[in-house]
Amino acid sequence: MSSFDATPPSPVPPGNVGAILAALASASTRPRYAFLVLGLIAEVARADGHAGPWVRAGEGERLSLRDWLARQLVPLAARDRRRTALRAKVAARIGSDDDAAIEEALAAEALAVGRANVSRAVSDLVRAGLVRRHYAGRVTDHANRGGRRLAVYAVEPPVLNAIRSRPVLM
Repeated sequence: MSSFDATPPSPVPPGNVGAILAALASASTRPRYAFLVLGLIAEVARADGHAGPWVRAGEGERLSLRDWLARQLVPLAARDRRRTALRAKVAARIGSDDDAAIEEALAAEALAVGRANVSRAVSDLVRAGLVRRHYAGRVTDHANRGGRRLAVYAVEPPVLNAIRSRPVLM
């Protein structure tokens, strides 16, 4: 059994971003978000198309790929109307009016939601045949998550070439 998710061969001809969008439109309820996640994965992918399980996030900082992706996408949620409602829920839950404590708890909550959104987007990318996923562990790679294993995403070569051939995605 392969350590990668079973996916159909990539439906993308080399250099064709339109085919990527068409594949996402048929496989995802949020194709634009999935395309954004795909672009970020391609940005940190090595030459072989594999990204993760760790990403350098700054000087000496190392994050899991999923956490890095979620952090990159947090600014998108900052202007969301649901953010205000989430802020009120977080303030009520922690029982404090301290803005610093509320912001810290809000950031943690936003990161948790972001991680779940990234996982759903990657599942859509896998379903579309654009990305393969497996999990790398302390001791060995494995097809199933758990046991301190972290996600590794492999962008299919034609998809990686299509995305990297554009100096600016959109």
